[in-house]
Amino acid sequence: MLNGQLKGKTALITGSTSGIGLGIAHALAAQGANIVFNGFGDAALIAKLQKDTADTYKVKTFYSDADMSRPAEIETMMRQVATDFGGTDILVNNAGIQYVANIEDFPVERWDAIIAINMTSAFHTTRLALPHMKAANWGRIINVASAHGLVGSAQKSAYVAAKHGLVGLTKVTALETAQTGVTCNAICPGWVLTPLVQKQVDARAAKNGISIDQAKRELLMEKQPSGEFVTPEQLAGLAVFLCSDAANQVRGVAWNMDGGWLAQ
Repeated sequence: MLNGQLKGKTALITGSTSGIGLGIAHALAAQGANIVFNGFGDAALIAKLQKDTADTYKVKTFYSDADMSRPAEIETMMRQVATDFGGTDILVNNAGIQYVANIEDFPVERWDAIIAINMTSAFHTTRLALPHMKAANWGRIINVASAHGLVGSAQKSAYVAAKHGLVGLTKVTALETAQTGVTCNAICPGWVLTPLVQKQVDARAAKNGISIDQAKRELLMEKQPSGEFVTPEQLAGLAVFLCSDAANQVRGVAWNMDGGWLAQ
């Protein structure tokens, strides 16, 4: 643990109103970082999330509803963070969507949306965050990719392409910042029971006429030898490590936390 060493830093986590992003936001706040939330959801619940985070961890919070598929909205968000906090010190590119279909049946608009949100948004946030990080000679960029950024699966062409691209962007960013105090790495989770994955579980259960629990077991055992979901808290612990001084020379890594998926 960093024991508050992120105090005074500002962390922007895209897609952080639920799931993995929310877990990472809480973990960074626990280390003293101010938190910029981003994502969709009920306005009252998000306001409560902001207040609860600020009160619990004694940090400042901010919320942006910027649509990660729209570069102009990303630019507005980054300007707001610069105005209110001086800039983004820790950038976690986590926003993502999914759609499952064979390539010949894949809706073009779904492909475009997945590429925009899962990959291109990370380019825009990174290019806008780097000047402040370089000027301060300190920064952390963490791209939440996926095991699908390292291997493929059928019917997930856009998601796999986007996550592979995000791993590539991670490596280039790491090389371009190699002689600075800025690091860039990717976290590659296996199955995590996020709302995104729950939709796949529900669809499998409905399609095969099985229970939700059975659908979860089948989904896990196809890929993840541990038979257990990775948790947002476990991924958040890795993110905290990547922000620590111990990770100063961890650069351009695609770190899989996947219950043995890639060991096969």
